[in-house]
Amino acid sequence: MEQSIVTLPNFEENIYFFNHGNHAESYRFLGSKVHVHDGVKGYQFSVWAPNAYKVYLQGDFNQWANQAMNQIPGGVWTLFVPNAEQGQCYKYGIDHGNGHIEYKLDPFSNRFEIAPKDASIVWDLYDFKWQDDAWMRRRAKKNKYETPLQIYEVHATSWKQHADGTYYSFAELAAFLIPYVKEMGYTHIEFLPLMDHPLEASWGYQITGYFAVGGRFGTNEEFKEFVNLAHQAGIGVLLDWVPGHFCRNANALAYFDGTPTYEYPEVNQANNIGWGTLNFDLGRDQVHSFLISSAYYWLNEFHVDGLRVDAVSNMLYLDFDQGPWTPNEDGTNENKAGVRFLQKLNQTIHQLLPDVLMIAEESTSREKITHPVEEGGLGFDFKWNMGWMNDTLKFFEMDPLYRPANLTLITFVFMYQFKERYILPYSHDEVVHGKASMLGKIPGDRFNQFATLRVIHGYMLAQPGKMLHFMGNEIGQYLEWRYYSELEWNDLDRPYNTEYQHYMKTINQIGLKEKAFYQLDHDEAGITILDADNYDEGVLTFIRHGKRARDFVIVVCNFVPVRRSSVRIGVPYHGQYEILMNSDAKEFGGELLDSHQVFKTEPKAFNKQPHSIVVDVPALSVLYIRPKRIYGVKK
Repeated sequence: MEQSIVTLPNFEENIYFFNHGNHAESYRFLGSKVHVHDGVKGYQFSVWAPNAYKVYLQGDFNQWANQAMNQIPGGVWTLFVPNAEQGQCYKYGIDHGNGHIEYKLDPFSNRFEIAPKDASIVWDLYDFKWQDDAWMRRRAKKNKYETPLQIYEVHATSWKQHADGTYYSFAELAAFLIPYVKEMGYTHIEFLPLMDHPLEASWGYQITGYFAVGGRFGTNEEFKEFVNLAHQAGIGVLLDWVPGHFCRNANALAYFDGTPTYEYPEVNQANNIGWGTLNFDLGRDQVHSFLISSAYYWLNEFHVDGLRVDAVSNMLYLDFDQGPWTPNEDGTNENKAGVRFLQKLNQTIHQLLPDVLMIAEESTSREKITHPVEEGGLGFDFKWNMGWMNDTLKFFEMDPLYRPANLTLITFVFMYQFKERYILPYSHDEVVHGKASMLGKIPGDRFNQFATLRVIHGYMLAQPGKMLHFMGNEIGQYLEWRYYSELEWNDLDRPYNTEYQHYMKTINQIGLKEKAFYQLDHDEAGITILDADNYDEGVLTFIRHGKRARDFVIVVCNFVPVRRSSVRIGVPYHGQYEILMNSDAKEFGGELLDSHQVFKTEPKAFNKQPHSIVVDVPALSVLYIRPKRIYGVKK
């Protein structure tokens, strides 16, 4: 008599939804799942391999002998292993039907061995005891677009290391990183990908395990505790996530069942030459279920506050990569499948978790990245403003003599800054591969380099849009970032670094407190340009506004190392104004001993404003000026 096949409850129904691209929690039935059958506890192993001739399971539980799995309609293979235990290693053997068996990791495994070992590990999804209810309630209530979003981007193993070069555990990161970020005035930590990946030099962007924290970082449970503690401290956690392409190692997702499974069947579309990876087949329903389940897994199971979706442009355009490409059915370069997937991703996640952040790292001029899908957009909450980043770095890298004539590199953003909801990033990508650190990009002596750094970040905070700093930017690190060693914390013993770190903390705290710098980041009412055409002196002036009339800050930027005396600036109300922050203050490494000035208005219209003040603007400086006692403001 033929023995019946053991399966998990509702197994066929789950397979149906997975195959139709509508399963957001496929990690609950695929992979290794604890199961009790006929009173015997074991694990149910299930894998999607639709074109495999046969699939075998081998592991610690069967002395690594190939054990045939059962084929279920819908392309899934499954096997119940009684007495299998958590912590045991295993692999799948994919039989190609030609005498060749290829051994693969489990795409849905929750834990893996640390490279160069490559087995999957039997591991459960524990019921974690969360203690972040207050954070989650606040997150659900707040307007994500009208609150501060100041992101500290971190590579988990190179922020700090032990003296012998070993990595900090999640517990150690929680003890040191979370309070540091809190003190420095950031609202969120964004980690470069923590998902399992074999090559550290990829920084996590060539993933093999989309449902597991990389073993070199720790376990899933340890990361949950990190998020738990961050939330208790009032700090959000974001993750970089890579749904466009994956590691092409033969033991992972690549040609998983012996045929194109997770990648495109068309070779030009599958091969990612520039990154040496394989592109996900974004037109395949099962890949939709796999990727959307991965996104939901991190957001739901780990309480992560948002995902920064990497390399969106690579998913939108068929010719984004190097080498040959194949046009789509109408002869254009748009990846229509990629567009539909991203729309579906954002709609699904926002339907399930409306208060999380979906952030696009997208580098083209394509429009409506952050517009609703119903309006033809992609449905992201925010987009990195790569154009702004490239323009500003080009501006600050040039000799200050040429900056005034090239002021449009700074002011061009005013032409488009409200077409999307932007995050302004100075990320890890800008301080590697010979590009130099932020400090190293700037010409001049050390004093002027740090003065310029203060201008860069003072202007950045004041510019409409949320912001992101990569770790090390806030201490003025001189060396480029190196993934294999910790930040140059000893730089804080050198002249100007500690003062600069204090400056960064100060402006971040201003960004948290001053409504003018966050309430209307994505609204034209959030800024009044006073003078953006000073091509002789290189001084830029504008006003940032909050929702209330009194909540405004006047911003003055001097981009050259020449003091500008008696600069007249238009203001909207009669009365007195005071310095909120002067980047040239002695406490920040500048020259001014007393930077707390008060200005009385003169009845002289200027910059299309009814009143004006006269200000001395130090060389290479940013001033924030706020109303102290003004009249005529509507309450």
